[in-house]
Amino acid sequence: MTNAPIEILMIEDSQSDVRLTQIALKQGKLINNLHVERDGRAGLDYLKKSEGFEDAIRPDLILLDLNLPKMNGHEVLEAIREDDDLRTIPVVMLTTSDSDQDVLKSYELQANCYITKPVNFEKFIDVVQQIEQFWVNVVKLPAVS
Repeated sequence: MTNAPIEILMIEDSQSDVRLTQIALKQGKLINNLHVERDGRAGLDYLKKSEGFEDAIRPDLILLDLNLPKMNGHEVLEAIREDDDLRTIPVVMLTTSDSDQDVLKSYELQANCYITKPVNFEKFIDVVQQIEQFWVNVVKLPAVS
């Protein structure tokens, strides 16, 4: 593990879920930078460093909601996986949907994992901290030049 901050992009339109994630990450023991985009189109523009996002930092991990305005999570995931520069970024689907169809489609589009958001405050905090711990301390991510 390095001492460099972990760059996390959260594409999420729910202010309360963003706030809970911020709390969870702050309580964690890891240094991270959380950047949030509120709709699928803005999230993809951030990743592609489109106009207005030229200085965007490539994330080490993406937390992607499924039900987003402008572009849904599946559309964003598909665009990420079709882009040679973005396809190696791990994408965690973090959503309220527990539909088998949504789970299957996410994995077909090569999501790295699919997690249904707990509705309980403490469990939500715990899940986010477990995501961070796993993707930072357990998994070996590709180095990007």
